[in-house]
Amino acid sequence: MQAMANFFTRLVSRYMPDPLVIAILLTAVTIVLAMLVEGTSVFAATRFWGDGFWGLLAFSMQMTVILLAGYILAKTPLVDRLLDRIAGCVRTPFAAIVVATLIGGIGSWLNWGFGLVIGGIVAQKLALKVKGLHYPLVIAAAYSGFALYGIGLSGSVPLLIATEGHFLQGEMGLIPLSETIFSPVLLITSGLIIATLPLFNAWLHPRRPEDIVEIDPATVDRPAAPAPGDIQSATLAERLNHSRFIGIGIGLLGMLYVALYSLNGGSLNLNTVNFTFVFLGILLFASPAQYLAALNDGVRIVSGIIIQYPFYAGIMGILVGSGLMVSFANLFVDISSAATLPIWSFISGGVINILAPSGGGQWAVQGPVMIEAATELGASHAATALAVQIGDQWTNMVQPFWILPVLAISGLKLRDVMGYMVLILMYLGVIFAGAVWLWGYLGA
Repeated sequence: MQAMANFFTRLVSRYMPDPLVIAILLTAVTIVLAMLVEGTSVFAATRFWGDGFWGLLAFSMQMTVILLAGYILAKTPLVDRLLDRIAGCVRTPFAAIVVATLIGGIGSWLNWGFGLVIGGIVAQKLALKVKGLHYPLVIAAAYSGFALYGIGLSGSVPLLIATEGHFLQGEMGLIPLSETIFSPVLLITSGLIIATLPLFNAWLHPRRPEDIVEIDPATVDRPAAPAPGDIQSATLAERLNHSRFIGIGIGLLGMLYVALYSLNGGSLNLNTVNFTFVFLGILLFASPAQYLAALNDGVRIVSGIIIQYPFYAGIMGILVGSGLMVSFANLFVDISSAATLPIWSFISGGVINILAPSGGGQWAVQGPVMIEAATELGASHAATALAVQIGDQWTNMVQPFWILPVLAISGLKLRDVMGYMVLILMYLGVIFAGAVWLWGYLGA
């Protein structure tokens, strides 16, 4: 296994470009596929691309906020001390890899945005404290937990199909979470990954000292904090900037809204999570000036996604406008039976996710095709829908779209971790494919 890890690491280091270049190359590949498969002209494909370029603008802003708010929450004095205490209890590289995977995985199951950020931060803290820890691997391990997000509490497809009025309700009805996230198949799958993925990741750690790349502490940015003397400034403006009364007051007001929203039956969604994270961060920092200092430090973790997300929105525009996504989905539907539709849905979801890494957006286009097929074949609607979601989260392990914030936190390049991500993809593929295949036969 170590030989395979070294092979993929060398291969990726030599041939893999930066994420922005990958997005541009995927754009070109999608245009060519639209021309060859759908007969779309280059002019039409270009129009679909340009029209769709800003299609994920609202989502990109939501992503930016959740990553910033999650980062700031993790940097609040209370949470930061807790994470330091956790990292301080770890002594060996093996334990560090296990801890990073568990925190990233459990965090992503609870909420994908928080898990994505907290995993990277904990991995960096572990790298600073544990001697002999291979930094690229601990970062890859922390990100690998993101593979649980779609079958966790913030999975876009299971939450959507359980919501009254969703766009496919007429075709599939409402499917409660008890039949998806909390079904025996997915609970066992989540438990199996939580139990075994940390050990698999730890197994990948280099044995030879010359193969280990430790973190360089000098490259770790420290959040800027207002100097103590500033707080004693005689000006009214600066006293207000550092006022704990203002910070705690608005933080408590935000928490009051969250409580009222929950008591009134409000649903958990990206906006409510963002709202909670923002005001909880302000409350825990107390001082508006300290909150803004952490915010300025956190901006760097979202810089890579600001321009790259629109490129993937453009790719989505080509896939939808040309009909290429539906053709891909139909290709797998045509060879399916009631028992095998979920496994082919899983594979098709994973393939399409390489070009269009947005679970909700992908389901909006692919979902109607798969659910119509499930109805005609008599396959399980729940298994078919979640298979698409699982395929999406599976290939996220090698799709650069989601790992960008973790790379920004760590200071590493995509090529530094991708060799390990390929092996993690293979391992998770066995578990996910087995679970979906079994679910298909049980539900047929």
